[in-house]
Amino acid sequence: MASVGTALRELRGAQKSAKGVSLYSRFVNRPAGRYLAAGSYALGLTPNQVTLVSAAFSFAAVAAVALVPPSWALGAAVWAALAAGFAFDSADGQLARLRGGGSAAGEWLDHVVDAAKLTALHSCVLVAFFRFPEAYGTESPGWLLVPLGFQFAAVVTFFGGLLTEKLKPRPAPGSPAAAPSTLRAVALLPVDYGVFCLVFLLLGGGGLFRWAYAGLGAVAALFLAAFLAKWFRELSAVRR
Repeated sequence: MASVGTALRELRGAQKSAKGVSLYSRFVNRPAGRYLAAGSYALGLTPNQVTLVSAAFSFAAVAAVALVPPSWALGAAVWAALAAGFAFDSADGQLARLRGGGSAAGEWLDHVVDAAKLTALHSCVLVAFFRFPEAYGTESPGWLLVPLGFQFAAVVTFFGGLLTEKLKPRPAPGSPAAAPSTLRAVALLPVDYGVFCLVFLLLGGGGLFRWAYAGLGAVAALFLAAFLAKWFRELSAVRR
């Protein structure tokens, strides 16, 4: 087995471009994923196995939100599991590059798990709002529409961004990567999945969680409108 130190040195030269990535993903999640990828490489794990570890952490957190009455302890546990799942989600791609490149099946599995995670997480918030209305202050049925709206914005953003990257022409081999924008990296923080996970630390706050979650949902809807206009404009300039 290779050493973790050797894997880390190789991973430093196998990183994706930071363009279009928020500060959290760039300076927190990707570095955490790099260490997890190095450890996974030393243990002989495959990228697909790391993807399944990510799924296990994420879906354990999702189930807890729906099944367990809210508390500050639950919030800390849910956030920790979601953050770990997100870090392992970064690790699987880094591990694939370290091993010489991923497979079509591995990329498919990664995207399917991501889509399932997004859909399930907001669905379970809806279930929690329905099961524990006194704790969250969601006695009014209107609050059940908030997770549905947030889910819509998150899933369409995920699919739209993924499809846009597939349809845009690839840069010529050897062309220099565009320099990342610090301003854009800061602006993307409200819709970064890692930042979104932080809201679950407020689960014990009842109404505090409800309003913070709804606020992030409203921001996600605004960003979705901006993203759709941007992506359509970019693809309209592509010659088929």
